[in-house]
Amino acid sequence: MSATSEKSPQHASPDSVPRQEIAWLRGGTQHNGRWSGYAHLLIARLREMQREPEVIFWVFLFPLLLAFGLGIAFRSRPASVPNVAIAAGPGADAVLQLAQRSPQSLHARIVPEAEALDGFRLGRYDLVVVPKNAGDNNLPQVEYRYDPARPESILARAQTDDALQAAAGRTSPIPASAQASSEPGARYIDFLIPGLLGMNLMNSGMWGVGFALVDYRQRKLLKRYVATPMRRGDFLLALMSSRLVLMIPELGLLLAFGIVVFHMRVAGSWLAILLLGTLGAATFAGLGLLTASRAQKIESVSGLINLVMMPMWIFSGVFFSYERFPAVMQPLIRALPLTALNDALRATILQGAPLMAQAQAGRLLVLLAWAGLSFVLALSWFRWT
Repeated sequence: MSATSEKSPQHASPDSVPRQEIAWLRGGTQHNGRWSGYAHLLIARLREMQREPEVIFWVFLFPLLLAFGLGIAFRSRPASVPNVAIAAGPGADAVLQLAQRSPQSLHARIVPEAEALDGFRLGRYDLVVVPKNAGDNNLPQVEYRYDPARPESILARAQTDDALQAAAGRTSPIPASAQASSEPGARYIDFLIPGLLGMNLMNSGMWGVGFALVDYRQRKLLKRYVATPMRRGDFLLALMSSRLVLMIPELGLLLAFGIVVFHMRVAGSWLAILLLGTLGAATFAGLGLLTASRAQKIESVSGLINLVMMPMWIFSGVFFSYERFPAVMQPLIRALPLTALNDALRATILQGAPLMAQAQAGRLLVLLAWAGLSFVLALSWFRWT
């Protein structure tokens, strides 16, 4: 190593910081206390991350872009107006007049039946109304053509039938009213932000730790650590702790974005959110260590990490509630670490639930179990080469 690289570590080669720390560990750990080796390893890892500009994007900017895009896509907006095609024929004009007299808004027009069905098949229309012969009250009978697999088609059928029945003089025996719920705390973006927090902690913990460990192994840096008096546990703990340092700005930036841009309300304690984030980051850093404890190549650890993360991406309720899955799957889904983290974050942020509440305590136990078990197994299975 040249003198220039020693004096200017910011311009050093990618493995210069580990070389400096290894040299220090070989000669200096006995004079600086039990945790000095861990501290220098943590500092070395943080310096390495300064030279990884992609970390800034994937850890900080990508979650903000994702939250912004989904928040705009599912923003509060007026109820959609069904686009209805009335098949031309006897009774079509009467159906159109009823639709126009209705207090509910409908985009209705008369078109030839073949054109209406083609437009429905291509998505231009949500519903096709086919008039039939007039009934005893001289009002036309209708047949609805809708697609039960399209939510907008089901909604259009219900709204159109209600509008035609009301225009024809139907009275409701039970008075009722409706009010849209679009206040902060009851919107999709309020459900989404805690899920993105959990997902980001999972991604950064597993990829940041697992990828770095295998990269060390591929560059033969781990062999150099073997020659030092450093403990294996200190080395793995330093890798995990490096993710905890990034966890604070991760949480703060995404929550601040939700508050400023989407007027999100945080009902719970910020300290409780910080503690949940710390536990979540430690859990997924431990899983990252476990997946990379024996992997020899980047391709191998990438496959293992994706294998571990994919079920949580699907089942843990990041973008939609996992309650949609069958009841027989619910105990397994709740046992996943990302499910426990997302549920705990949502309960704290949206409901203000304290950490000592019974439901929250169960989620904390799930996270602690995953964090402890993964670190113990990683410590047992880890190999330097």
